[in-house]
Amino acid sequence: MMKDKELEQLFLAQRPSFDDKDEFMMRLERKLDAIEYLRQYEETNLRHYKYAIVAAFAMGIIVGGGLLAFILQIPQDVPLFVFNETSGILFFLEQNSRMLATATLSLLLCFGIISIISNALDIVKMKALIKPSPQP
Repeated sequence: MMKDKELEQLFLAQRPSFDDKDEFMMRLERKLDAIEYLRQYEETNLRHYKYAIVAAFAMGIIVGGGLLAFILQIPQDVPLFVFNETSGILFFLEQNSRMLATATLSLLLCFGIISIISNALDIVKMKALIKPSPQP
């Protein structure tokens, strides 16, 4: 309660003066220029983020497609992993290594594509928040 009174008295003691209109206008223009600079900086960053997302999406499709083609090109009776086991989990992994690798790669590709699309939507939302002010 005491701090509220002190703050109130501090604000009441401040009496801004608008005697020097030129100085006020210069400070206002500097602040507006700073705001414009920040807006342009944010737009540039958003543009770079868009390019990065498109590049990541394209690289994910290319690399994922290449790896998937490589896995499917290997002869079907040759396992991807060899553990020299005759029973147990390692034997199951050895026998189904192609299917497990393909499923894992597909899941990683789906996760990557979904995260890239999610990031792109976040950037679109950010861009909507930073609309340029209408110029007079």
